[in-house]
Amino acid sequence: MTTNDTLERNKAIYRRYIQQVFNKGRVDLLDELLSPSYVYHEAPPGTLPGAEGIRQVVSMFRAAFPDLEITIDDQIAEGDQVCSRATTCGTHQGEIFGIPATGNVVAMTGMTIVRIVDGRITDSWVKNDVMGLINQLNAGSASR
Repeated sequence: MTTNDTLERNKAIYRRYIQQVFNKGRVDLLDELLSPSYVYHEAPPGTLPGAEGIRQVVSMFRAAFPDLEITIDDQIAEGDQVCSRATTCGTHQGEIFGIPATGNVVAMTGMTIVRIVDGRITDSWVKNDVMGLINQLNAGSASR
């Protein structure tokens, strides 16, 4: 049986993961926050397995959007899972997906489910509106 305290703790673990790793670039915390058996389900093609894949994703996004900021808009927790609806914002200052910097300020919505066991994230399923992001970037590059 999952207690309300456990659900709140799990939500806080995910918020810390987003705030520290993605927003602040603290990939040094991945070994603490992710289980050694962590699986990024449905990862983009070419993403390395485990924590290395997250390091790769964080590096790619922070290079393209140095002011990257993910805001968690809503969270729901049940059992060992946390679902979060989030908005990712940033200024496109470096290449991403083959698109050179446009200087556009963009926003991408998304939803993620993570499983947390013994205080560490073991699995994640991420669904971001990447096509919406690409459209915002291509709109900027087309007008140049």
